[in-house]
Amino acid sequence: MISNSKHRFFLSLFFFISGFSFATWASRIPTIKTTFGFNEAELGSILLAMPVGSLIGLPISGWLVSKYNSRVPLTVGYALNALSLALIGIAHNTFSLVLAICVFAFTTRIFNISVNTQTLTLQKRFEKKIIGSFHGFWSIGGIAGIALSTLLLTLNVTLAVHFSIVAILMLLVTAYSYQFLLKGDKSETGNKLILSKPDPYIFYLGIVVFLCAICEGGMFDWSGIYFQEVLNAPIFTYGYLIFMTFMATSRFLSDIIIVRFGMPKTYIMSAVFIVSGILLAIIFPTFWTAMIGFSLVGFGTASIIPMSYALAGASKKYSPGMAISIIATYSITGMLLGPPLIGYLAHAFNLRVSFVVFGLCGLMLVPITKMFFKHQRISG
Repeated sequence: MISNSKHRFFLSLFFFISGFSFATWASRIPTIKTTFGFNEAELGSILLAMPVGSLIGLPISGWLVSKYNSRVPLTVGYALNALSLALIGIAHNTFSLVLAICVFAFTTRIFNISVNTQTLTLQKRFEKKIIGSFHGFWSIGGIAGIALSTLLLTLNVTLAVHFSIVAILMLLVTAYSYQFLLKGDKSETGNKLILSKPDPYIFYLGIVVFLCAICEGGMFDWSGIYFQEVLNAPIFTYGYLIFMTFMATSRFLSDIIIVRFGMPKTYIMSAVFIVSGILLAIIFPTFWTAMIGFSLVGFGTASIIPMSYALAGASKKYSPGMAISIIATYSITGMLLGPPLIGYLAHAFNLRVSFVVFGLCGLMLVPITKMFFKHQRISG
């Protein structure tokens, strides 16, 4: 009999290593830009492969989680994700690069839906809130991934070697940890997508996640470019590193913050941090003001996804796996629009101007979350 604590540990390990692998990819985007000679608009178009692959994976992941126990698609998706990361590292032309990125995004979506389904199931076995801590480990993994990227950059390690090392680590973790994942979490009801008038409960949450995804995805893909081209920082990973560090800090504190202030106020505080951080970074484009600004954005975005997933899991219309899959559709749409939009705006104007988009999304979180909780009070 595997204890709940052991289940929690290995789920946390999966979150850690998934954050590690995603940060490995995102932190080397400037390297890919330089290697292939892309301008901002071309890079924005290449980055479209990420959300396109994720959108393809969404209906498949929802179906897999509803048909099997979530640990099956989690494990298979994660192993394939490791292989696709290695393929990105050895891509020698634009076509193979785009194809590898699509597969990477496709498999990321499958194991993300699966692992979040596992966390919602495990949460029911604990009295205190634990979901925020899982996402915190994702961010800690991201910090570790950026730290390794920074080290390997200073040592001039090639992209192929870097990505292959991480891929092997991912495969080893997957092979060993499978036995400790939850069994029998397949839901018997709410597994079908109902084509009708959008459920307001899910719709409002989806818009919240959509706005957050534009900010979060844009920061993942463009923070390194901002430090490289706007601030002329010799080590371009600093911006991404500080963003992820404060995101991790916020996620570990999020469960405590939510209990102390409640979700409505936590959403508002998140919006304030995002808007103030972005304004600081673009109005005063110096190294230290950008570091402070990016840290505020990381602190602000951190709680939104865990809170929204937890609320989605309480849907009366859908099972947790299907609800998360639907919410993730909005998230991926944000990822679809965000990074390319920043690239096109940066090419038309400049990168500083394009970052205003993040501030506007943070500002919109205030009225949308108020509408959600108003609907919840009326319908509840």
